[in-house]
Amino acid sequence: SASRAIAEMCDQRYRGALLLFLAGGAHSAWVAGAVSGRSRHGVALAERGGSGGAGRGASLCMVQTVAPGATPGAGRAAAPSTDAEGPPLPLTAGERFALDEKTMSPAALARREEQLERSYELCREITAHYSKTFFMGTRLFPPDKARAVWAVYAWCRRTDDIVDKPRADRTSLRTELTEWQRRLTDVWEGKPYDLIDLALADTVRKFPALTITPFEDMIKGMVMDLDQNRFETFEELYVYCYRVAGTVGLMTMPIMGTADGYTEEDALEPALALGVALQLTNILRDVGEDRHRQRIYIPQEDLRRFGVSEQALIKGVRSDKYVALLKFQIERAREWYKRAEEGVNMLSQEARLPVRASLDMYSSILDKIEANQYDNFEKRAYTTKWEKLALLPGAWLKTRPK
Repeated sequence: SASRAIAEMCDQRYRGALLLFLAGGAHSAWVAGAVSGRSRHGVALAERGGSGGAGRGASLCMVQTVAPGATPGAGRAAAPSTDAEGPPLPLTAGERFALDEKTMSPAALARREEQLERSYELCREITAHYSKTFFMGTRLFPPDKARAVWAVYAWCRRTDDIVDKPRADRTSLRTELTEWQRRLTDVWEGKPYDLIDLALADTVRKFPALTITPFEDMIKGMVMDLDQNRFETFEELYVYCYRVAGTVGLMTMPIMGTADGYTEEDALEPALALGVALQLTNILRDVGEDRHRQRIYIPQEDLRRFGVSEQALIKGVRSDKYVALLKFQIERAREWYKRAEEGVNMLSQEARLPVRASLDMYSSILDKIEANQYDNFEKRAYTTKWEKLALLPGAWLKTRPK
């Protein structure tokens, strides 16, 4: 049976992750926090409607709050004084975080570890809520790597949320993205602004091979999303896919590590391919929602090739020509998944199963579009929890040493 195969394929760590998943613990914990309007870490999780950055329905505004009775600024990631006996040093929370551990008192170190636990747990909650498929894959990582990936994902999600939230004009968005870039630079300097940034600053410190470049490129992708809602060619769309999704592979590669005999440079192209494949899948899944925002990500050259007008797509006309167009787009996405598959075994052994499982689960969304008779206007393609679980034995077999 599937359950027996899973039990045999996973060590104790993996079985524990799967049991948590089956019990729905992560989802239940998130719902409990969302119902009260606040996570247990003092950060407001305000539900709001809207289509989301890639058309993901309701989303959460991750806004730092000040606890009752606290002074302004208390919602930021606070760190204790380095001297438990003396007065607090006149440093910001981020500057204190960056101090050499050798200069910190035991009480200060304990307090900082408590803050980090809270920060990483909040990143876990964000990941679990926004991307259940991706989150399930991350639960197969060793704890330290899972936490680091959650920190990266939380930053990416917040970046996307900046673009998606309602605003009176786009000038404020450009200003906000500029400020977000400044905050990113501060994170790399060990000066996190708030509790969620704290986990990323700690991840940068623990994984020094992480570079700021792909994070900056993702911000450029958000600016691109602001300025451009049509793409003439696939080459233009590729640049967008790299910036908003391919960059994630570059962000996480130093965390995952590579297998003996391979370098990060070897695994770079497959990692980028996986990001492109995932974003192409998002685009095809979300056509129905994006059309309401007057956004068309399918290249204009492809629309012309298959005789599909913008007006027909916006109206949701599922003609034979549109079905032929979707079949072509699905095949293109699958080609990018094939390129990505070549790099799975270049990764460290502990990273292969999570990446392979995520690849298989996400690519199955393309199967769902086909099963829905190519109706991505009115039907949202998704895989159920049990369908995802059923894919795990096959993913494990594909990653076994040959």
